[in-house]
Amino acid sequence: MARGKTRQVVLSSRPLSWVNTAFPFAAAYVVTTGRIDAMLIVGTLFFLIPYNLLMYGINDVFDYESDLRNPRKGGAEGALLHPTLHRTVIAAGIVSSVIVGGAMVVLAGAAHPLSWVVITVSLFAVVAYSVSGLRFKERPVLDSITSSTHFVSPAVYGLAVAGATVNFGLIALLAAFFLWGMASHAFGAVQDIEPDRQAGIASIATALGAAPTVRLAITFWALAGLFMLATPWPGPLAAALSAPYILAVLPFWSVSDEESERANRGWKRFLWLNFFTGFLSTLLLIIWTRQGA
Repeated sequence: MARGKTRQVVLSSRPLSWVNTAFPFAAAYVVTTGRIDAMLIVGTLFFLIPYNLLMYGINDVFDYESDLRNPRKGGAEGALLHPTLHRTVIAAGIVSSVIVGGAMVVLAGAAHPLSWVVITVSLFAVVAYSVSGLRFKERPVLDSITSSTHFVSPAVYGLAVAGATVNFGLIALLAAFFLWGMASHAFGAVQDIEPDRQAGIASIATALGAAPTVRLAITFWALAGLFMLATPWPGPLAAALSAPYILAVLPFWSVSDEESERANRGWKRFLWLNFFTGFLSTLLLIIWTRQGA
């Protein structure tokens, strides 16, 4: 029984997505400082598990009613949490975030006050996305902006706590990442159009429709690639990493609202593409780091 509950709690944190928040922080910190230290380890741990447990746990609790109508819930793409587990998941997210996140903030110290602002914005976005009274996820366009903040803010925090120098190349890199995040959220929302409408939940996809949202996502991925061309070498090579995402969702260019559930096939490809592009991004970061050594 305890093992089953633990499994549900872990599933609520979306294990397949852990790398999407931990890697940006770790990469930003290591590339800026060149160090492997306690801050890197604790920060990576925080953005790996507690951060995702808090973010997705809150989402699964407050979205329970609509998730009941969603056939893809109950697995790696999102836990269908029984009401008896709601308090457990919320408590696990809060307690783990306070312990690990608190240690991270202490290690960060007072040397870079901007990092306090960044982590505050990051955690606010985590809560505001799903919690009653705010529910940014039900405000079309703002939902994609907030979701992208979930993934970009760990990188910005890593840069801030490491004292990175802000320049045009860095801004272009973060802009590309933010557009990637918005594209990913927008396309992910397409598959949920029908269950969201049945539950009375608004999203960028329910507002624009399936096909226009897919096309917007493709546009954002393409723009992300263009922004990467403005980054220092070997950053421009990463522009090509937009192509696999565009090709993966291109078959849904004209998908209708009634058949929007078919986009789940593209979403599953997207989840695995993150590992492939993450590996290539790591190789580029290694080259970048050695170049500056």
